Amino acid sequence: MALSASDVAAMYSLLSNSMSADHRLRGPAEDALAQSESRPGFCSCLLEVITAKDLASQTDVRMMATVYFKNSVNRYWRHRRDSSGISNEEKMHLRQKLLMYSREENDQIALMLAVLISKIARIDYPKEWPDIFLVLSQQLQSANVLASHRIFLILFRTLKELSTKRLTSDQRNFAEISSHFFDYSWRLWQSDVQTILHGFSSLSRSCNLNAEDQPHELYLTCERWLLCSKIVRQLIISGFQSDSKCFQEVRPVKEVSPVLLSAIQSLLPYYSSFQKQYPKFWDFVKRACTKLMKILVAFQGRHPYSFGDKFVLSSVLDFCLNRITDPEPYLLSFEQFLIQCMVMIKNILECKEYKPSLTGRVMDENGVTLELMKKNISSAVGGVLTSLLPTERIVHLCNVLISRYFVLTASDLEEWYRNPESFHHEQDMVQWTEKLRPCAEALYIVLFETNSQLLGPVVVSLLQESMNNCPTPVTEITPALLLKDAAYGATAYVYYELSNYLSFKDWFNGALSLELSNEHPNLRIIHRKVAVILGQWVSEIKDDTKRPVYCALIRLLQGKDLSVRLAACRSLCLHIEDANFSEREFVDLLPICWDSCFKLFEEVQEFDSKVQILNLISILIGHVSEVIPFANKLVQFFQKVWEESSGESLLQIQLLVALRNFVVALGYQSPICYNILLPILENGIDINSPDELNLLEDSMLLWEATLSHAPSMVPQLLQYFSRLVEIMERNFDHLQVAVNIIEDYIILGGNNFLSMHATNIAKILDLVIGNVNDKGILSVLPVVDILIQKLIVICLSGGDDHDPSKTSVKASSAAILARLLVMNTNSLAQLASDPSTSQLLQTASIPVQENILLCLVDIWVDKVDNVSSIQKKTIGLALSIILTLRLPQVLDKLDQILSVCTSVILGRNDDLTEEESSGDISSSTSPDEGTIPSKEFRKRQIKFSDRINQLSLEDCVRENLQTCAAIHGESFNAAMSSMHPSAFAQLKQALKMT
Repeated sequence: MALSASDVAAMYSLLSNSMSADHRLRGPAEDALAQSESRPGFCSCLLEVITAKDLASQTDVRMMATVYFKNSVNRYWRHRRDSSGISNEEKMHLRQKLLMYSREENDQIALMLAVLISKIARIDYPKEWPDIFLVLSQQLQSANVLASHRIFLILFRTLKELSTKRLTSDQRNFAEISSHFFDYSWRLWQSDVQTILHGFSSLSRSCNLNAEDQPHELYLTCERWLLCSKIVRQLIISGFQSDSKCFQEVRPVKEVSPVLLSAIQSLLPYYSSFQKQYPKFWDFVKRACTKLMKILVAFQGRHPYSFGDKFVLSSVLDFCLNRITDPEPYLLSFEQFLIQCMVMIKNILECKEYKPSLTGRVMDENGVTLELMKKNISSAVGGVLTSLLPTERIVHLCNVLISRYFVLTASDLEEWYRNPESFHHEQDMVQWTEKLRPCAEALYIVLFETNSQLLGPVVVSLLQESMNNCPTPVTEITPALLLKDAAYGATAYVYYELSNYLSFKDWFNGALSLELSNEHPNLRIIHRKVAVILGQWVSEIKDDTKRPVYCALIRLLQGKDLSVRLAACRSLCLHIEDANFSEREFVDLLPICWDSCFKLFEEVQEFDSKVQILNLISILIGHVSEVIPFANKLVQFFQKVWEESSGESLLQIQLLVALRNFVVALGYQSPICYNILLPILENGIDINSPDELNLLEDSMLLWEATLSHAPSMVPQLLQYFSRLVEIMERNFDHLQVAVNIIEDYIILGGNNFLSMHATNIAKILDLVIGNVNDKGILSVLPVVDILIQKLIVICLSGGDDHDPSKTSVKASSAAILARLLVMNTNSLAQLASDPSTSQLLQTASIPVQENILLCLVDIWVDKVDNVSSIQKKTIGLALSIILTLRLPQVLDKLDQILSVCTSVILGRNDDLTEEESSGDISSSTSPDEGTIPSKEFRKRQIKFSDRINQLSLEDCVRENLQTCAAIHGESFNAAMSSMHPSAFAQLKQALKMT
C-alpha cells in the first residue's frame, strides 16, 4: 500500500528511533524502514520530513532522511524487473519539489540534497527532466544570497555528475549545456568577484570589526562565487573537446584565463592582511587563490593550444615564475599556492604539444595537414617560451629552487628529530604535488632535463661552492651546511646528466668519504643525503669504486639515526638489483648486512619501514648465492615477521615474495624451511581466509616455487592440491600459475599423485577447456602433454599381472594413447621420440630397447581384451596405423597386429555395449524442443559424433596393409606367407578379400 502525507509523522518517528542507542527501538525501526523502501510514496514522505519547517531544528533526523532518500534513488529510480520502482507520477513530484526547495540552512543537508538532484539528473536528463537548468536559472533571478548559494551548489554537483558520462550522445548534451550556460555563469562570476573585492576593500579599511562581526552575507557570496568558479571550470573542461585533438580554438579559455589571473593578483594581498583579523575570510582567500590556480592548470592540460595564446601563456607563466623566484614575503608561507605555480611551470615545460614537431606537409595549395597546424602552433608557443625563459632566467630559477626550496627548514629538522621514520617516508614517498619541497624537486628535474647543457655546469659550480663554504669538519647546523645538503640533493636527482660534468669516483674518494667519517650527530643531515647519492649514482659507480661504496652503505645501515639507515636500505636495494652488481665485492659483507637488516626491522615501528627492510632482504636473497649458511637465521626472522604481521596484508605480501626467493635460493635444500613455509602457504591458498583477496596471487607463486624446488613430495604438499580445484572453480585469474603447479605435481608426485588426485585434475581440465580463450587453452596443453607422457609410463611399466585394478588402469591408458595416435599420428609420434619421455621412463626404471611406439604395440595387443568395444576399435585403428611406419621391426609384429584387427572386426557385431546399442540419439531420450539438453544427453552426442565411430576399421587395415607392402616389398610378402592359414583365412573374411 502506498504511503501518503498522513504517514509523515510515523516516518519521522521511525527515522528518530533508527538512531536510538536503545537497540529495542533501533532494530524494529530499521526493519520497518527497510520494508517501506520499495513502497510507493516512501521518497515523498522522506522529502516532507526533510523540508518541514517545524522540523528545521531536528538536523539529525532530517539528515538520516536524506541518507534513506539517496539510497532509494540508487536502488529504485531506474525501473527494475524485481520491483515496481518509483512511479513516474511520484518522480515528477519529487523533481519539482526538490528544485523548489532552495533555502536549506544546514550546509550538510544542502550538500546531500544537491547530490540527490545530481544522481537523479544523471538518469533523467535530458529526456525526463529537460528543464532542470532553465528552472534553476530562473530561480537565480530572484534568489537571495543563501538561496543562490544553494542553487549554485546544485548546479555544480549536477554538472560534475553529467560530465562523467562517456557516451557520445551524453557528451554532446554536455557540450550543449556549456554553449547555453557558459555566458550566464561567467557574467555571474564577474559580478560576484567585483562584489567580493569591494567588500574586502571595505573590510581592510575597517579597524573596529571583531572576528564574530564578519559580514555573513559577504561570506555566503564568497562561497557562492567559489562554486561558480568550479562550474565555469567544469563547463570549459568537459563542454569542449580537447583542442589538442580537434585543433579548434576554445574561446572561453582565452577569455577566462586572464580574468582568473587578475582575480588571483587582486586577492593575494589579503592573504597577509586578513590572517589575524578576519580568519574566516583569510581561509577563503587561501582556498580561492589555490582553486583558481588549479583551474588554470586544468585549462592548460585540457586545452594546451588555446592556453598557448601569447596573451594567456605569457602572463600566466610570467606570474608563476615571479611568484617562485621573487615572492612577496608573505607568500613564502602560502605553500599550496606556490605548489600550484610550480605545477603550472612544470606542466608547460613538459607539454608535448609545445615541443617542436618534426612532421607536417602541405596537402595541396589550399589545405594543410593537422601535423603542419600543430607544428605552426608549437613553433609560436616555443617563441613565447623562449622570450619568457631566456638563459639568465632559467639559471636563476634553477638556483632559487635549490637554494630556497630544497633547503631543510627548522620545522623539517624538528620533525626529523622527533620522528625520523616518518620524516624519511615523507621525503621518500610523498606525492610530489602535496608538499613544497618534493614539488620543487620535480620542477627542478624537468627544468634540468630540458636545459641540461646549460644547467650541468651551473649545478656543479653550486655544489663546489657549497662544499667550499661548508668544509667537512663543520658540524654546526648553519645555513651553509643546509645549503650543502640541498646541493647534494640537486646532484643526486639528475645523476644521468651530471655524470658528464662530475666524476663520481673523485667526488666519493674526496668529499663524500670524508663526510661519512665524521660521526657527529648533526652530520646525520649530510649522511642521509650521501646515502641517497650512493643509490642514485649506481650506474656511474665503476668496478674500482664498488667495494668502498658497498662498505659505506653498510656502515650507514648500522648508524644511529633511523632516517639515515632507511635511506641506506633503499640505496642498497638499488645496488643489489643493478645489472652490474658485484657479488664478489659484497660477499664478505653479507653476515653484517643480514644482522643489520634484522636489527633495523626490530627497531622500526612504521609499516612502510618494515616493508622497505623486508624488500631489501628479499632482494638480497634473490641476488646472492651465499644464502644457505644464513638459512637458520632467516627462518627465525621470517617466523617472527609472520607472527607480527597479522592483519597487515601488504607486509605479508612482501614476506611471501621474500619466502619465494628464499625457496629458490635454497633449491633442493628448501625442506629445511618447511616448518615455517608450509603453514604460511596453507593459509595463503585458503580461499576462505580473510586475507585471501590480497595474498592468493603471491601465495600461488610461492606454491609453484616450493614444488619446483622440492627434492621429493611430502604429504602436506600432496594434500594441498585439492585447494587448487577450489581456486579454479571460482575464476581463472591465476590460470598460468595453476598450470605450472599441476605440471610440478605430476612431475614430482608421479603415480602416487595421479592415483590420489586424478579426479581433481580431470575437474580442473573440465573447468578450463571450453571456458577460456585460445590463450588459456594453450596454457593448459603442456599439462595434457605431461599426462600423456605419464600414460606412456603407466602402459610400459610392469606389475599388473596379479592386480586387476592396475590391469584396468593400464588398459584404459593404452586405449587413450591409441586414440591419440588415431586422431593425431604425428603428435604422439613426436612425443614418443621426445628425449623427455625417454628420461621419464628411465626415472621410472623402465628399460626400453626399441622404438616407444613399437613397445606400445605389445601393450595394445596384450590389453585389447580388457577394454570396451569402442576402445577395441580404437586400438585396432592404432595398430593399423603402426603398419605404415618405416621400421623393419613392424614386420616382426605383423602377425599379432593383424590378429587383433581381425578379431576386432569380426567380433564387432557381437560386442556392442549396452550404451552403444541404445539406439539413435534422436530417439525418445532426446530433449523436447526448447528445453536444455541434459549432461548425459550432451555426453552421448559427443560420443556418437566421435570420429572413431565414423572410421571403418576394415578400410583402414586394407589401405595400411597396401602401404606396408609398398614400404617393405618382399620382406612384407615373406611375413604374410608365414601367417597361420586359419588366421589368414579370418583376415580375408574380415577384410572381404576374395
